[in-house]
Amino acid sequence: MVTGASRGLGKAIAKRLARDGAAVAINYKSRRTEAEKVAEEIHSLGGRATAIQADIGDPAQVTEMTGHVETALGPVSILVNNAGVAPLSRAERHSREKWDRALAIDLTAPFVLCQEVGRRMIERGRGGRIVNITSIISGRANPLYNSVGYAAAKAGLDNLTRQLAVEWAKHAILVNAIAPAWFVTEMTELGFAEAAQREKAERLTPLGRLGQAHELHTALLFLCSPASSYVTGTTVYVDGGWSAW
Repeated sequence: MVTGASRGLGKAIAKRLARDGAAVAINYKSRRTEAEKVAEEIHSLGGRATAIQADIGDPAQVTEMTGHVETALGPVSILVNNAGVAPLSRAERHSREKWDRALAIDLTAPFVLCQEVGRRMIERGRGGRIVNITSIISGRANPLYNSVGYAAAKAGLDNLTRQLAVEWAKHAILVNAIAPAWFVTEMTELGFAEAAQREKAERLTPLGRLGQAHELHTALLFLCSPASSYVTGTTVYVDGGWSAW
């Protein structure tokens, strides 16, 4: 089950998991057409997928979605918490509404999803994998955009990953995170409409360029496969060297 999978990194993640044999639930909030198109692309390649609408900020909808997914595709053995928002404004002017929205979607919703799916994994007794998509900003400030709520929420998600890993290790539920830096997606293309912003992002990245969605695949597949059977509570940075500064 991949949240926020109708576009961007979530779409790339869903398609890659399907390509490697997973039946994939494509969660979306409002982009039904885009989500169904992703499912159709997976079907055309011989895979199994379903697009399912749910506002992950609503715990009741999370529970209902998980039930529907398990009815349609079987027990959730891999959860990828990808959906996120990044409200912008200077910290001294950052409204409580923006702050609450960032924490609700970027931190509380992943916790609720982990809790819902984790309980089911524990009951089945066969373990599972949870991968939280955090951000390079989870461990350092954002030099490009004023995103105080997003920065705080992603830092919280990073440590939530570690805490769940420790608590659920005895259940063979491996909880890890992937921290991307700046990638080319529909969202960042809008953010980098000003050439100066994109140039700054590229200049601050040791490899000198933005990432491509497919460059997350190796980390993703590693954390979801038997190859990572002794890996939990870690964050894999896929950032072009950003975290090395």
